[in-house]
Amino acid sequence: MSNPTNPTERDRLLEHSYDGIQEYDNPMPQWWVITFWITIAFAIIYYLNPWNFGTGSGSVAEYEKDMAAFRAAHPANTGGGDTRTLLAAAGRREDVAKGQRVWAARCAACHGADGGGLIGPNLTDDAWLHGETIGDIYATVNNGILAKGMPAWGKLLKPDEMEHVVAYVWTLQGTSPAKPKAAEGVVVKR
Repeated sequence: MSNPTNPTERDRLLEHSYDGIQEYDNPMPQWWVITFWITIAFAIIYYLNPWNFGTGSGSVAEYEKDMAAFRAAHPANTGGGDTRTLLAAAGRREDVAKGQRVWAARCAACHGADGGGLIGPNLTDDAWLHGETIGDIYATVNNGILAKGMPAWGKLLKPDEMEHVVAYVWTLQGTSPAKPKAAEGVVVKR
């Protein structure tokens, strides 16, 4: 029987030599090999659990449950904007004033303080890029125009802020901004 504490034993040296150096065959400790196989078994069990094998509902089911709870607590603002409600808001001075405050905080950087257009289009002329009704304005503000850099404000604004800012935008048409941007889109008279 060989003595594992004696590193000079010839039967433990490997047969190959590289640059005159021979390699000593030093096997892994048994506890390490057992731990290695346990981790492989654990990985297989863990991999199968998301598809509801084993105990518990699985991580996919847990994720879906958490997302459903989040959606219930934070409903998305997906409304199309009721035309009558939006037109009524456009006729109320206090709603338009609230919309102007939202406009100054969120929209003026791209459309100008007076709506004449900077990066974004001029909203005071009769040319329309994305529809021609107050409902179309609501849909544009709500969903955004990502291809042109306009964010979906429906995800960021409260429903009443959406209504107020759309009412304010509706009142901009026909005003005279200081430096209006050239008309873009289809000209529609209302």
